Amino acid sequence: MNAFTRKVKNCIIYAIFKLTSSSFTFEMEEKNMKRTMLSVLILSLAALTLFAGGGSDADSTIVKIGVFEPASGDNGAGGKQETLGIQFANYVTPTVQVGDTEYTVELVIADNESSNDRAATAAATLINAGSSVVLGSYGSGVSIAGSDTFRVGGVPVIGITCTNPQVTEGNSHYFRICFLDPFQGTVLANYAYQTLGARKVYCLAKLGDDYSGGLVNYFVERFTSLGGEVVSETFPEGNSDFTSYIANAKNSGCEVFFSPVSTEAAQLIINQASSQNLGMSILAGDTWDSNVILQAAKGKNVDITITTFYPEGANPEFDSAFKEWVNADATRLSNNGGDDTISAVTAMGYDAYYFALQAIKNAASTDPGDIMEALWSTEIDGVTGHIALEQVNGDAIRNTVFVKHANTTTGGWDALPAVVVD
Repeated sequence: MNAFTRKVKNCIIYAIFKLTSSSFTFEMEEKNMKRTMLSVLILSLAALTLFAGGGSDADSTIVKIGVFEPASGDNGAGGKQETLGIQFANYVTPTVQVGDTEYTVELVIADNESSNDRAATAAATLINAGSSVVLGSYGSGVSIAGSDTFRVGGVPVIGITCTNPQVTEGNSHYFRICFLDPFQGTVLANYAYQTLGARKVYCLAKLGDDYSGGLVNYFVERFTSLGGEVVSETFPEGNSDFTSYIANAKNSGCEVFFSPVSTEAAQLIINQASSQNLGMSILAGDTWDSNVILQAAKGKNVDITITTFYPEGANPEFDSAFKEWVNADATRLSNNGGDDTISAVTAMGYDAYYFALQAIKNAASTDPGDIMEALWSTEIDGVTGHIALEQVNGDAIRNTVFVKHANTTTGGWDALPAVVVD
């Protein structure tokens, strides 16, 4: 039964309930009217049930997967690249076998606009469209903001690269295939203190941003426990001038500049750090793993190292196939930042799609409730590694972080040794 049919059926059931309820009365003498209306509704419900169960529904062999991603706003660039991974996977595998029936997978995409205020609306759009399971979002803030809507709607969500613990904490409908910020923040702090030898670090986050604020918090917690010193600041929404923050970092005697912000803010920071001769290493998390960052850094006097989920070259077969697909369409190439560089979020989006398909197979059903239950025990071997979930919050069991350094001469990433934490 598709989403529209379910809604009509629920409306009919509600109307029957009201007509048969002692608290519902008509201000009329013609009691036959009430009996006639009730008969029509019951016959309508019977016909609808027969129609839905009889296999004549045109949507009966379609299963919808929602894509809850930003295509605009601060995180639009990353959201588009994550969506490309999902779309490529759908191109490679457009169907899923559920029992004896082969279903065509239809992607339903809703732009949450990188906005916490718009997240619930985008989530409701996907639920009303009849999504059996939803993927996303790039950005922890919108994931947290949309969570309750998905919970009330009874639709499971698979987080792809939303790393803040609050996304899945304490609920049973939101799952996740990436590592978390406490893990990533610890790795970055260890790298700053042990590999770079820094003893004083400047941290810059966006005010009110769950991702950058949370990751900075975990970084600071670990770095100070090692004996390091931290200078922290935040910048407001809409800020485009980072000169004062860069000056403060330099004047405070810091040795590393840590700012795990959106790619939109990152480009500005890179440009202004170069023009002001920042003179210290820049560290960031997974949001900086983008060709947008590489393009901004190329030819500049900056030193950038990031942590991420996947290094290009780790799976040559996937890399080659994706590059061929993205280069075949101008819109896809534009959504990937104008070239065929593979972002880690693209590989993660690809894996999330297959994780969803496996959950649907395991559930032997397209019903959201059945898929939600099946997700807890779902496992796959993806291009980013083996994916299985722990049984408390439904987070991925991950122990590896990949490290990349921006090559400002070639405009590409140089892979550094991965960090594995036992």
